[in-house]
Amino acid sequence: MDDKVVLITGASRGIGAATARLAAAEAWRVAVNYRKDLAGAEAVVAELRRAGADAEAFCADVSLEADIVGLFDAVAERFGRIDALVNNAGVTAPIGRLEDYSAQRVEQVLRSNVLGPILCCREAVRRMSTRHGGSGGAIVNVSSAASRLGSAGEYIDYAASKGAIDTLTLGLAREVAAEGIRVNAVRPGLINTSIHASSGEPGRVARLADSVPMRRGGEAEEVAAAILWLLSDASSFCTGSLLDVSGGR
Repeated sequence: MDDKVVLITGASRGIGAATARLAAAEAWRVAVNYRKDLAGAEAVVAELRRAGADAEAFCADVSLEADIVGLFDAVAERFGRIDALVNNAGVTAPIGRLEDYSAQRVEQVLRSNVLGPILCCREAVRRMSTRHGGSGGAIVNVSSAASRLGSAGEYIDYAASKGAIDTLTLGLAREVAAEGIRVNAVRPGLINTSIHASSGEPGRVARLADSVPMRRGGEAEEVAAAILWLLSDASSFCTGSLLDVSGGR
């Protein structure tokens, strides 16, 4: 992997942290982005460094353009390059029906889950594309099985935001394919992470496990393995791919 650098947004916990650990194990230099959880991000970085990896934590809110630009500038300054982006940061809102959503709720979800990844992709392309003097790279967007299931009665706005991520992946992959950049997405299903608690139901995976053909929830490490494969040369002919990691759900 030489000295390649990956920026992982929302990497202080869950899928992002698991991806950071696996990336470090595969000899990536790792930029760990976080918004509020400084302690979590520092713990991840300390773990990576103990394992011999070059890692650093970077604070930025991916719902804000100025923060995103500052994040990419800071990572490039610290590491000297950016070779890969994992668009993992995202939010859910409390479980409920669409008729009860406020405009503020929907705007928050869309700013974090759609605007943020689009602008992160923009900054990545500006640095990676051979059209701009870069040497290419890889982008993996973290979508969700919700993008094709719709999340009725739970969080349709979140599902819609992930549908946008699927479309972003398909369009950008075609746009930059000849410029050395591959763009793919993973679509996790029910995964055992703390995101369910933030939507008001920490036991959601257990409640819905029987709806999964494999009869269990997934683990963050299983999603991370798919992400790292899509970042690696092993997937060199994959772009515009939407890879389900959902146990068949």
